[in-house]
Amino acid sequence: MTINRDLVGRVYESTEPYEVTRGKIREFAEAISDPNPVFRDTAAAKEAGYPDVIAPPTFPIVMGMQGTGQIFVDPAVNLEFSGVLHSEQRFRYTRPVQAGDVVTTTTTISAIKTIGRHEAMTLESEISTVQGEHLVTATSTLLVRGSAEQDAKK
Repeated sequence: MTINRDLVGRVYESTEPYEVTRGKIREFAEAISDPNPVFRDTAAAKEAGYPDVIAPPTFPIVMGMQGTGQIFVDPAVNLEFSGVLHSEQRFRYTRPVQAGDVVTTTTTISAIKTIGRHEAMTLESEISTVQGEHLVTATSTLLVRGSAEQDAKK
């Protein structure tokens, strides 16, 4: 079943602000086995020129999941979750995410295209502080295996 292409441009807002804490940053750094002290130690972060500990570069995945999660359960999208692969991820930073940031995320379906028997859906998540300062744009591409082929057989 193909993804509903009429939804390119649809926006999903985070349901509530996300508070970035030292503990969440440390847990994420531990989960990805990154020993960099700027992710754990305030003194090391300040010595490196940051006001507090900063998050690893892939940490915005956590915040982007609010919008992505909404897409997965939106029946209008027509997404067969069992065939979804996360195929690409990019980040464009204005500044690092740091402890003390309180952020909101706006996720937009920016593209849907056919790739052979599969479909690819690109999502752009704009992550900003509640004061409106842009921090990072996270771009994800999800590959839905065999969805184009299923419709071609009908």
